[in-house]
Amino acid sequence: MNPVATEDSAFEAPPRSIWQALRDLAISTIVVAAVALIVSFISAASAHAQGKGELRIGYQKSASLFVLQKAQGTLEKKLAPLGFGVKWVEFPAGPQLLEGLNVGAVDVGYVGEAPPIFAQAAGAKFVYVGYDPAAPRAEAILVTKDSPIKSVAELKGKKVALNKGSNVHYLLVKQLEKNGLKFSDIQPVYLAPADGRAAFESKNVDAWVIWDPFQAAAEKATGARVLADGTTDVVNNYQFYLGERSFVKNNPKVIDALFADSVEQGIWLKKNLRQAAEQIAPLQGLPVDVVELALRRYEFNVKPITPAVAAGQQQIADTFFALKLIPKPIKVSDAVVAAQP
Repeated sequence: MNPVATEDSAFEAPPRSIWQALRDLAISTIVVAAVALIVSFISAASAHAQGKGELRIGYQKSASLFVLQKAQGTLEKKLAPLGFGVKWVEFPAGPQLLEGLNVGAVDVGYVGEAPPIFAQAAGAKFVYVGYDPAAPRAEAILVTKDSPIKSVAELKGKKVALNKGSNVHYLLVKQLEKNGLKFSDIQPVYLAPADGRAAFESKNVDAWVIWDPFQAAAEKATGARVLADGTTDVVNNYQFYLGERSFVKNNPKVIDALFADSVEQGIWLKKNLRQAAEQIAPLQGLPVDVVELALRRYEFNVKPITPAVAAGQQQIADTFFALKLIPKPIKVSDAVVAAQP
């Protein structure tokens, strides 16, 4: 994908390597995803067979806090007194990570709101063990800087690109409802982030619903305008820590150590945004300013699951069932442990 800069653009077209990095984060082909998944399963299973004292963490490159923790080795230091090492297993996206969790390739993982719902509907064996506070600005409906569209209501009849079944799918549904429209009032164009970016820049779609860091990259590179995001009580956009049920039950001190390290590193990250972005950016293959903008939209403060958070996740599950995105209704509370008021 080669972005084209217009003569009057206030932004320069980013180097090809930036968009190649974004394409890598999005995983544009099923073949690459399948190969990465199989390799992850084999390497993780082999490492786990060598000793019981190992926490296998499923992560994505876009999961900035995990990327930072992996680079700094802070979690390894916390788990050493417990006799545990750490195995980082990279996955191309949330659905593959959930499959890895389900088949026993990893013990814990970190994903957004939508993948756990699809996984639970498919019978996956996992539990919610924690969440990051709401990040409603970290996903948005974007239009080009010169678009005549000024409100969500004006999307009626328009082509809107989005990743089907992801968090942004729910954002779009809720924003349309807020503005008196139904999902059937627009023309959804289901595209992965990299392909959505291409369609957006070439104006083959009228709007693009996307999350960070892709959102931040579009804003920085092209001046894309935020038509609406999740603020004003539209969506929460939580991020969830998930665990294999038996591992969580049998290793509470390991889970506590993971939480403690995530909280500590999250606090450091928020107090040192630029420094954190400089460490994370080369690992994600993105410009520092793009990573810094994306980091500003998250809190990075893991907390135990509460009934209110579980209820919000249930609302998403019910919406997805009504839209026939999942084959059956699910009860989110069945996959929640240690819920606290």
